[in-house]
Formats: sequence, structure tokens, C-alpha cells
Amino acid sequence: MIRLDRQPWREVRAAGERGAIAVLPVGSQEQHSEHLPMGTDTLLAEAVVDAAAGLIGDGGDGGPELVRLPALPFGHSPHHLFAAAVSLSATTLLAVLDDALDSLVRSGFRRVLLVNGHAGNDEVVRLAVKRCALRSDVALGACSYWALAGPEEPPQSPGHAGWFETSLLLAVHPDLVRPAVRWREPDPPPLFHRSPAPGLVVARHGEWERVGGATDDATDAEADTGRGLLAARAEALAGAIRAFDAATAGSHGPSPGS
Repeated sequence: MIRLDRQPWREVRAAGERGAIAVLPVGSQEQHSEHLPMGTDTLLAEAVVDAAAGLIGDGGDGGPELVRLPALPFGHSPHHLFAAAVSLSATTLLAVLDDALDSLVRSGFRRVLLVNGHAGNDEVVRLAVKRCALRSDVALGACSYWALAGPEEPPQSPGHAGWFETSLLLAVHPDLVRPAVRWREPDPPPLFHRSPAPGLVVARHGEWERVGGATDDATDAEADTGRGLLAARAEALAGAIRAFDAATAGSHGPSPGS
């Protein structure tokens, strides 16, 4: 895996022009209850991307070559401003992604994958790749790392600052995790992560503040569990990257100026 921020420009451009996939993790800075850092979503998106890249290798065995961008650390998090967040509006985040994708295209890349780490970004990252594909002869993909199904494991429901995220962070950055306080679901339960009908999205004013910034209990989170979750998410993402590579190889036009 090439790190875009650690290579000279000619090597980066050459990788894009020979068909490498640019991978951009997209995170956030927002409250994660009392025990996790505000950068949790960014840290976890990076960890899953890097673990998946490790499974794929350097492209020498026939797998796709990857160019990993520095993570975008800010996302759309206005629902966490009741406590603390650094949030971009949906319009601003979309504009940032538009500019980043257009820059990658002009720099020689014809294939790009956005890997999202924050649920509030999900619709925006998907819209960004659709818009870019209308503007340029490129192939792009977008996913949230927890939503990919692995070969032996279904997609996970990550919740927020609960068992899933805390276990993962204990596995990759244990020094950043503080003891969690047992969480009690309020009555009535929040609807933003538990739809009353399949396919229905419900937003209700004041829900996040009412639940205390978390969606489930993190006190049973363990590093061993997190390592298993990380391995499963990395395998699922690696599978998605390989599938994206197979489906898009040779389907894009030449890079500008080539």
C-alpha cells in the first residue's frame, strides 16, 4: 500500500495512471460518551482500512494496488453538538469530497473508494461518488466499514460509543479508552437507531442528548472481542475492494493529459 502523504508526487501519479485504487477514510470528531475519544470514528476507519490493505498486500500477487490517503478527520456531526463536536454541514462535507475527488481525477486516478467511519456521513459519501461519476470518466465506490458483510459474518450494527466501538478501540488504541459507566436505555427508547418499521428512518428532536450520547452498554467491551471484530471488518472490506477492482478494471477512461 502506498501512502499518498509519504511518497513523492511522481510515484503517486504513476500509481494512479497504472490503475491503483485511491482509498480515502472519512471520519469525524464528536462526542463518544465519557470513555472514548472524540476522534473514535476516524481512528477506526483508518484501522479497518489499514488492516484490509494488509490482507490485500502490495498488488504483486494480482490483487489491486492501493494508494491510501490521509483520513478526512471531520464529518457531519450536528447531532453531537449538544456535547462537543467539530462538525461540517452536509453541504460543506459534500463540497470537500467533491473537491477531493476532482483533485484525485486530475492527479491521474481513475478509481477511488471512500471508506466511511461515521453514520452521519453515510448519505453524503454515497452522493459524492455518484456526483463525481457524472462529471468524470471514473469508477468510484463508497461504503461504511461496518455495513459490509463478510464471508462468515453479517454486517454489524455499530451503535455509538457502545460495545462495538469500545471493543474495537480497545483492540487498536487501548491507551485512549477510559472506564465506561454502565448505560441504561431511557424510556421511551430512542428511534434513530431502532426503526419502528423496516426501511423507515426516524429522526426525533433531542434524542441524542436524552440518551446521554451513547446507544448501548460498553462495560462488557473487551480487547479480544475487538480484535475479532477488526479481523472480520478488515476481511469484509478487503473482499469489497477486490470485488470493486474486478468489476472496474479497464472500465475507466485514460487519465487527463495521458
